Parts: sequence; C-alpha cells; structure tokens
Amino acid sequence: MAATTSTTLDDLFANIIMQARFTAEEQSLMAGLITRYDIGNVAGKTIQVPKYPAVAAADLTEGTDMSSSTVSTSSVTVTVGEVGAQVVLTDLAAMGAGNPAQELGTVLGNSIATKMDQDIIALFDGFSASIGAAAQEITAADLFKAAATLRAAKVTGPITAVIHPFHAYQLSANLTNTFANPNGGDLQNEAMRNGFVGSIAGIDVYQSANITVDGNDDAKGCVFGREAMAIAMKRDFNLETERNASLRAFELNATAVYGVAELDDSYGVEMFFDAAL
Repeated sequence: MAATTSTTLDDLFANIIMQARFTAEEQSLMAGLITRYDIGNVAGKTIQVPKYPAVAAADLTEGTDMSSSTVSTSSVTVTVGEVGAQVVLTDLAAMGAGNPAQELGTVLGNSIATKMDQDIIALFDGFSASIGAAAQEITAADLFKAAATLRAAKVTGPITAVIHPFHAYQLSANLTNTFANPNGGDLQNEAMRNGFVGSIAGIDVYQSANITVDGNDDAKGCVFGREAMAIAMKRDFNLETERNASLRAFELNATAVYGVAELDDSYGVEMFFDAAL
C-alpha cells in the first residue's frame, strides 16, 4: 500500500516558498522608496556609487575660449551581508489542521521584510538636517518645512515621508482641528473622511511600525528623496528546505543578501517627534 508522508509533500514546500517570497516582496515598504542596485552578477561584497558635483555655467564672450571646470567625484560604498530566519516544520504539523504553507510562508516572508525595513529606517538618524524635538507633536507645517528644506537643497523628483503610526495620528488630529487649521479646505476634509491624508505638501506620506520608539516616547521618521538612501541587492529572498530525519521535521531557511547606505545627506530630513498617544 502506498503511503503519503511529509517527505512526499513537494507541493506543500512550493506553496511555502511562493507565499514567503510574495510576503517578503509585498510587505517591505522601504525598499521600494529608495534607490535600488541589483548586483547579483557583480563579483564581491561591496559596490561604490559615484557622486558627481554640480558644474556651474557662465556667460561667454564672443571670440574668447571657455574655461574648463574640474569635476572631482566622490563615492559611497555599500557593503552587503546576509540576513536570515529559520522555522522548523514537524511531520505532525505538516499533516495537521490549518494551512502551514500559507502560515509559515507569511512568517518567514514578514521576518525578512521587517529586517530589511529596519535596516533602512536605521539610516534616518544619520541625516544632518533635523526638524522637531523631544516631546513635540508633529504638525502639517513640519512637513511643509521639510519639503522646503529639500527643495532648497535642489532635490528634484518625488518626496516621501515615513513616520511612526503615532506620528500619523498626531498629524491627522492636527489636520482635522478646525481651530488650528481654519482654512484646511479639501486636505482637511479628506483627513476627516479617511483618517489620514496620503499626500501633504507634495509629500507621499507612509507610516511604519518598524520605526523604533525610544524610552522617552519619541521616534525618528524621515522626509526624503529617492536618492537619499540606497539598497544593494546581491540576492533577493531565498528559501531552502532541509530534512532532519531524526527530528521528523523539515528546516525552512529563509535568507537574503543585501546592504543599505546613505547616498546623499542633503536629500533627507530627520523628523524627530513625540510618539505617544
């Protein structure tokens, strides 16, 4: 008689891998908001990103040769490393109730996505420009100030904000306060209808619980252009299974190889505000 055991559950592991990869790709917020370099085909564990200075144009005089400008490049080094997470799926669990493929896939995918976001968010603290102070609540005016700071630094293209959910609450409360903002107009109405506004002062605003709240109930978000930070992806999410016969189980090993770094200090503004309800 043919017996079906956990060693024949190839479809189960295919589902785990698919779900884990989907979750890692879908749940990682930060990786899609910054500059990405795919370096899977590049030898070594580091890449150097060149930075070119601005060159000034000048008025010319007819019949007079132009003066040349010296262009001296600098570079940012991004070093990649491994991150990983492991869970063990026992034979009994594989044959039991529930949906272990989806559940374990979600757990592993979320672990890699969270680690990736936390590593990028840790860069927020490195920007020289900073708005806010401990125990101070964020307001819409602070976002306008951050946008003005970046535009004055000649940052072009889309600007993004990533803030803690408690910052988002304070921002919504400020926007819907008709006394603080008597002429809020459509922006105020949208905040009151939906609880939060997705775009303020030309900034696409996101919230992330991966931002750490310190011991004084303060947290650091950031307003930035895409070129403020970079992620170098050596190997995207990968899941391997290994049988442990004596344990009657499978090891599910999720890994990724990447590195993150600040690219341009003038392209980011740290947002340091109270993060308590």
